[in-house]
Amino acid sequence: MTKRMGALLLTLLLTVSLALTACSSKQEPKEALKTAAANASKLTSYEMSSNFTINELSYKPADESQQDPTMTQFMSMLKDAQFNVTGVYQSEPMQTEMTVSLELKGDMGMTFTIPMVMTAEKLYVKVPSIPFFPIPETVVGKFLELDLKELAEQEGTEWNPDAMDAAKTQKLSNEVMDAVLSEYDQDKFFKNVDVKDAQLPEGVDAKQVVQFSVTNDSVKEAVTVLVTKALPKVLDILSKEEYRDMLQLSQADIDQAKEDLNITEADQTEMSKDLDQLKETLTINKFNIDFALDKQDFPVYQKIAADLLIKPVDTKDEVKLAFTGSNTYTKINEKAAFKINIPTGENVITMQEFEELMNSSYGY
Repeated sequence: MTKRMGALLLTLLLTVSLALTACSSKQEPKEALKTAAANASKLTSYEMSSNFTINELSYKPADESQQDPTMTQFMSMLKDAQFNVTGVYQSEPMQTEMTVSLELKGDMGMTFTIPMVMTAEKLYVKVPSIPFFPIPETVVGKFLELDLKELAEQEGTEWNPDAMDAAKTQKLSNEVMDAVLSEYDQDKFFKNVDVKDAQLPEGVDAKQVVQFSVTNDSVKEAVTVLVTKALPKVLDILSKEEYRDMLQLSQADIDQAKEDLNITEADQTEMSKDLDQLKETLTINKFNIDFALDKQDFPVYQKIAADLLIKPVDTKDEVKLAFTGSNTYTKINEKAAFKINIPTGENVITMQEFEELMNSSYGY
């Protein structure tokens, strides 16, 4: 009996300990995002899926007689438009493949799907069949090979392989994110969202979801912090030689940007007035960015949702804009399973061959 009771007590103690460990692993919102950003640099491979959808886009002039039918048709075509990207990435050797698709709705609805593959020095783009833009059948379906080094030389710039260095790019992104987030007040702009209420897509197993949000009440402070505090710190980061070289920026360019951000007291007063007017013009019904972290604190999902109404005080015109966007990462640091692979042989066409075929098609 004593042994059984001891075993029960030990089991209970272990259960409580595990529960406390699980609870303590949930970090404060800002700290969780900093951890996720740092861990992003440890991603050596992954599969990804991105989506951007325009849920609402409309323009209503104060005087309805001034409604432009062409503008109305254009916005109707963009409403519910979707931009999707699926792909696979690996760092060593560097290889990325993506399938990009754009779907337009309305009377002129159409869909474009463009597979592409990128290595450290080359980009392969599959030539699509585009309505109203005749492309020779001998070209459609082939992969157009673009030599990134040659393209740089043709543009009169020096080939910079660091620009394709995903690890260095991620390191820069981490530093920028850390600098920006540190300037925003946690209680005003960040909160943890219960995982079960976060509406995560199927297959995303998250430990913690952090939300960054801006409201009508906080938009003035959000913009002020960005301009006066966050951006100057970002420019200091870009001043580092490794990043200047990667982005091909000169110190003079960065110094000029710093000078432009050097806001005087009079400038701040004027900016404050402009932001007060912005609050009268812009209504933020929703502006949230959700970040989901898995058990290893990898950033496995991000989603942005915005619902805005723009109504200039002087015209009383109305523009409604609502959109959502998301990124999902799966199979993190597993062996990359490429579906397209690097094109070879008859499936590949050079830029010179492409131009010659296009010219002959049009009789040039």
